[in-house]
Amino acid sequence: MSSLSLEDLKSEIKSGKIDTVIVAMTDMQGRLVGKRIHGQHFLDDTLHHGTEGCNYLLAVDMDMNTVDGYDMSSWERGYSDFVLSPDMSTLRRIPWQEGAAMVLADVKWLDGKDVVASPRQVLRKQVDALAAAGMKAMVGTELEFVLFNDSYEDAWNKHYIDLTPANQYNVDYSLMGGARVEPLLRSIRLNMAGAGMMVESVKGECNFGQHEIAFRYSDALSNCDNHVIYKNGAKEISAAAGYALTFMAKPNQKEGNSSHIHCSFRGLDDSMVMADEADKEHGLSDIGRQFIAGQIAHLREISLLFAPNINSYKRYVPGSFAPTAIRWGRDNRTCALRLVGHGQSLRLENRVPGGDVNPYMAVAGIMAAGLDGIKNKMKLEDAFAGNAYASDSSRVPSSMLEAQLLWAGSEWIKETFGKEVQDHYTNYAEVELAAHGKAVTDWELFRNFERS
Repeated sequence: MSSLSLEDLKSEIKSGKIDTVIVAMTDMQGRLVGKRIHGQHFLDDTLHHGTEGCNYLLAVDMDMNTVDGYDMSSWERGYSDFVLSPDMSTLRRIPWQEGAAMVLADVKWLDGKDVVASPRQVLRKQVDALAAAGMKAMVGTELEFVLFNDSYEDAWNKHYIDLTPANQYNVDYSLMGGARVEPLLRSIRLNMAGAGMMVESVKGECNFGQHEIAFRYSDALSNCDNHVIYKNGAKEISAAAGYALTFMAKPNQKEGNSSHIHCSFRGLDDSMVMADEADKEHGLSDIGRQFIAGQIAHLREISLLFAPNINSYKRYVPGSFAPTAIRWGRDNRTCALRLVGHGQSLRLENRVPGGDVNPYMAVAGIMAAGLDGIKNKMKLEDAFAGNAYASDSSRVPSSMLEAQLLWAGSEWIKETFGKEVQDHYTNYAEVELAAHGKAVTDWELFRNFERS
């Protein structure tokens, strides 16, 4: 739900309270990119026509280098523009930036057609497919981050070595540990509330300086919108206070950053289609069981959507609270899929995504897998009890190459997301693999400089 109406925006631009409107889209890497538009120009022009951006915004690597292999964007195609078309339902104040509002954009070609490889458009397609089946998805994402006392500039200059974590011991659920950094955590919480998000809580986590701020669940699209705004805003607020925080999946040898995704399907009338109190064991309806079966059937194929970076796969360590076994269990944190809640709160937690996830892509994958399970009435295996790390279960891919090959070779992916999207994100992985293959790492230097 919008925290700022168009009429409020017009009034506050006229009074000078708002002078800038940020128009933002989410790129392949899950980052917000876009423009800051002068308030009156937004009302006079951008509101009606959108604003243009070079189409390489969906065809670059993490360093914003133009790279080969993308059909939609290349030197041969002249790196033309596409349009960032404001979705006014996302309009909100951005309290941590003086005089600023923000609106998220759908990405369209100049002829008005969707740019289908845009993450928000990928998710919209699955929202529409689920609606056609009479359902909608309710989603909550839980993002962890590690906070450092160093600034982002100092961290860069130190090559990210010998950074000082904001807490120097395990602060999981520690109120004293949280109090050490409460001024910053409070600032992030209050600013996100001011941007229209429903903040629930904050808690310490296992890694030194690691914390999690939780927000209330909502429909799939709005939750992913909130996710990317929060992620960007938390970094900006931390930077302004002289801190650096990272959402990368595995920033050091200790516990990584997760982004567990909770999802349940409901009827379009909000009926609890996944829950059935007649099932005394788990409270699942037939649809609920089929939804989970779809997740198990397709998890390996869509792992690239949960783990979009080389670093992502280093988080999957047995016994680390990051999953390796593709099993489901009732409140069992050793499984990739954890069923929690009862009745109205019944939902499946996917523990595979890390903090570096692009939420639109991951949630689109979960929705597509669940819908396929329902349409094909897939049979659900028994819930796993015990330590799934020690089981002989199918495993989460252990490398980006493995995940890329599964994604690229899947006929179901092609049918569900379309060949253009399949090829686009196959190339995304290929670019990352090639860059990593050429890099000389600190590990190699320490291992080989003198002794090889």
